[in-house]
Amino acid sequence: MITLAEKDASRTKTPLRILAVENHPDTREVLTALLESLGYVVIVAASMRAALAMAEGSHCDVLISDIDLPDGNGWELLSHLQLPRPMYAIAMSGYGTSSDHNRSKAAGFRHHLVKPMGLEQLEPILVEAAKELRGSTPTRARHPA
Repeated sequence: MITLAEKDASRTKTPLRILAVENHPDTREVLTALLESLGYVVIVAASMRAALAMAEGSHCDVLISDIDLPDGNGWELLSHLQLPRPMYAIAMSGYGTSSDHNRSKAAGFRHHLVKPMGLEQLEPILVEAAKELRGSTPTRARHPA
């Protein structure tokens, strides 16, 4: 189990920058609010085209993308991204068959979460992403005695 101290330590220097791609306005708003409340910097897009336009200059570390987008899908989005460094990619979808999971993995997504998903599913993945992307293991926060 990941402790609050470990979560905080994984974001102490520079918070992860997350590109969240979700076309459903309410879902996008809730996801953004949750991620920002955890201290992440969130850039949002409602379509594949918008995400592609924003991705290059956003310097995001993590992509959280819905699979079903109005102008394509998350699998296509990931294949079209041309970035100087790879993003840690997380798919989210209302569909969770083994075929969906396999297709997400083949496209380059590290995880495929089925909506509705809980923060308890997403948060440990973001801590894992921070550890991997920052190249260090978070340490426990020091508290004054």
